[in-house]
Parts: sequence; structure tokens; C-alpha cells
Amino acid sequence: MGADCDPLALTTGINTLAAVLAQTLNDEELALAAAVLTQLGDTLATIAVQRQLCGQ
Repeated sequence: MGADCDPLALTTGINTLAAVLAQTLNDEELALAAAVLTQLGDTLATIAVQRQLCGQ
């Protein structure tokens, strides 16, 4: 899978998504979305490390 190697484009896209979600969701929904996305990020990081350790 190819990746865009422009860190400014990536952070701009993430910031834009956050702003759209903040305008769309109420405070409770926004807090839930933040918690879910944090857990998703942590789980993906765990999987990536496990792949490295297991040589996959």
C-alpha cells in the first residue's frame, strides 16, 4: 500500500476531519468518537508492533 509522504498534507486532512466532526456531533457524541478513535489507534499500534516482533 502506498502512502502520502507529505506530513503537512496528512495533518491538514486530520485537522479538517476533526473540525467537521466537531461541527456535526454534540458533546457526548464527540467524546465517544474521540474515545473510539483513541482505542483504534492504540490497537493498530499494538498490531504493528506485534507484526514487527513476529517478523510478519
